[in-house]
Amino acid sequence: MGPETDFVHKLVNSQTRQVVKRERERGVSVSVMVFVDSKKALEEIKAIGKISGPTALSGLLMYSRAMISMLFLGYLGELELAGGSLSIGFANITGYSVISGLAMGMEPICGQAYGAKQWKLLGLTLQRTVLLLLSTSIPISFMWINMNRILLWCGQDKEISSVAHTFIVFSIPDLFFLSLLHPLRVYLRTQGITLPLTYCSAISVLLHVPLNFLLVVHFKMGIAGVAIAMVWTNLNLFLLLSSFVYFSGVFKDSWVSPSMDCLRGWSSLLSLAVPTCVSVCLEWWWYEFMIMLCGLLVNPKATIASMGILIQTTSLVYVFPSSLSLGVSTRIGNELGANRPAKARTCMIVSLICAVALGLMAMLFTTLMRNQWGRFFTSDEEILELTAIALPIAGLCELGNCPQTTGCGVLRGSARPTIGANINLGSFYLVGMPVAILMGFVAKMGFSGLWLGLLAAQASCALLMLHVLLKTDWIVQVERARELTQTKTCTTTTTPILPLSSSSSSSSSSSKPEESLINKDTSTNYKKDNLEEILCINDELVRSASSLETDPLLISTTAAATNSTVH
Repeated sequence: MGPETDFVHKLVNSQTRQVVKRERERGVSVSVMVFVDSKKALEEIKAIGKISGPTALSGLLMYSRAMISMLFLGYLGELELAGGSLSIGFANITGYSVISGLAMGMEPICGQAYGAKQWKLLGLTLQRTVLLLLSTSIPISFMWINMNRILLWCGQDKEISSVAHTFIVFSIPDLFFLSLLHPLRVYLRTQGITLPLTYCSAISVLLHVPLNFLLVVHFKMGIAGVAIAMVWTNLNLFLLLSSFVYFSGVFKDSWVSPSMDCLRGWSSLLSLAVPTCVSVCLEWWWYEFMIMLCGLLVNPKATIASMGILIQTTSLVYVFPSSLSLGVSTRIGNELGANRPAKARTCMIVSLICAVALGLMAMLFTTLMRNQWGRFFTSDEEILELTAIALPIAGLCELGNCPQTTGCGVLRGSARPTIGANINLGSFYLVGMPVAILMGFVAKMGFSGLWLGLLAAQASCALLMLHVLLKTDWIVQVERARELTQTKTCTTTTTPILPLSSSSSSSSSSSKPEESLINKDTSTNYKKDNLEEILCINDELVRSASSLETDPLLISTTAAATNSTVH
């Protein structure tokens, strides 16, 4: 690509930004319409599918593992099932949500580092995250050791609290294994390595069944046996994944020998990990609060049982948008790290369309199965009636939850978790919680009213998320990615890098021959596309004009004025 062509790109970029800036200074609302080429959209769907498909299978396998544990708790008796369920709920609130959320903070750094080919940063981030999670697990362990006192102080049944305490004490090693397992998963996924994780998950789940038989049935270890089997399964998964990393050699490019560097440079990681953790915890905790509110209704036994069925159902459905979110986070991070903002934006658009499709399928499933689904869990008619009433509302919630979850993935991939945390806080606790209390207790709608509160939360969350994503300036995100990974744009003497601001437009008007070249070669295409912003961030990516990424903009509110200004 010659300097003349590069000059054309600069001029179009400059004029486009000047038009948008001028209209906004006049107080005109400028909306951006984005058109995505169908071929590029299909390519992006395939790229996301390569990550999200195996991730969804791994999620289903992990879901089946939880179901196997619940079946063995039920086998032991009603007291063990109640104690185990209470313990798992307590562990989710105080431990697993925190560990999972903090680990997800490394996603944008690793994803963008991989895209920018900063291999050593991948290894350093892995080591720092492991240290962060291990240090976080220590105070959580002390809290779990004192769980019995905490539950009794909260007014829980003494016998159930004692059983729950036994379960959670034997689960403490799980915190430390997950502190190794979660970062390793993110490390592999951000490099697009997901199938080995699926294979390792399948093997560990297959071993989970005989482990439970051995510990619970053969050795008669009771509820402690179920907890140990869960820990052992996660240990098996970590050992299998570690073996794959070692024998496949995927670690060689990113391997960094442990040194004092692991203890430095934590500010970027913490600034991403803490908001991500808050965002995850706020959403996880909502469902636990819902169960607590069910206990205040007229028939708490039936409503809590029905809520348990519905949460299991939404957990199963959540596997798919969650996997899409993880895939999108990886793709967005990779593309931003590689200085390809238009591809990152295409990924966002395609993923949101896929998320809406997933939401529609989830709504269809819950609506059609509302009278049959509850029978897989119970035969109690009262519980079945409550479940049948709430399932369609839960389906509507998924219509908002799928885009919202995917949007969180986009925000994570572009290193903006704080926005996601603020949206979750406002939607779930400032909108959803008051609506749930108002509809459930004040309006006397009971169980259905609580789910209408969740529907209000998901709807507001999805709308706010869409607003933020559609207003995203992807050029700015590329600059932020460069700062995060501490990379510098490659430059050459033959083809200068396209300026990212309109301030460079003055240099583009210094040559008359170049202006005549523009008028001759680009006037037709420029009028056809209205406004086209060419993004050439890295010279390595623009070796030919046919490989350029474009950022088409269409000013919809003042089309006539804009056209006259440009033309």
